Amino acid sequence: MKKWIYGLAVLTLGLFVMLRFTYEAPSFIAFDEKWANLLGGNELIIFFHYIGEPIFVVIVALILVFWQWRKGNYRAIVLVLLTVAAGNVLNQLLKKWIERPRPEIADQLLSFSFPSGHSMTGALYLLTIAYLLSEGLGRSKKALLVWLVALILACFIGLSRIAESRHFATDVLAGWSAGYTWFIICLIWYQRGKKKDAV
Repeated sequence: MKKWIYGLAVLTLGLFVMLRFTYEAPSFIAFDEKWANLLGGNELIIFFHYIGEPIFVVIVALILVFWQWRKGNYRAIVLVLLTVAAGNVLNQLLKKWIERPRPEIADQLLSFSFPSGHSMTGALYLLTIAYLLSEGLGRSKKALLVWLVALILACFIGLSRIAESRHFATDVLAGWSAGYTWFIICLIWYQRGKKKDAV
């Protein structure tokens, strides 16, 4: 992996912390309102929330675990558990710590809003899939396509939460940021372990 990828994780961590302490600032309230007006009720974008639903993510994670078990890559199984399962736990802990209410709409969800769980876990499981699929592809066009599809899907999962009025745009941005940062932390562990195993 290229070094800028790790630098980006530092930036996304900084973005998350900044959003945590400033999402109530007038500029971010205006930002949230702008995105809510832009995407609100868009049925095409709302559809993408299904691939970020917890049951779907769990099924995909189990498929990844089974696939890596068949390959005998037990370290990759732990990677999946760290990114997807531990990432979801981290998201719930952050929500309970920050306690931001969701947008006010009828029949709103009762859980807290910041950071968006769909955005965070969606980014985590899709980046994990992309990484594991591209491991054997090197720097090929197929690997680039895999990463591109993963990033696009992660973006649409997050945007679907704004379109549904389940989250503010700042929740989604924070979810992507926290998800990417946690993914890179897990990836550092995975890659260091692989180097040790190869010695």
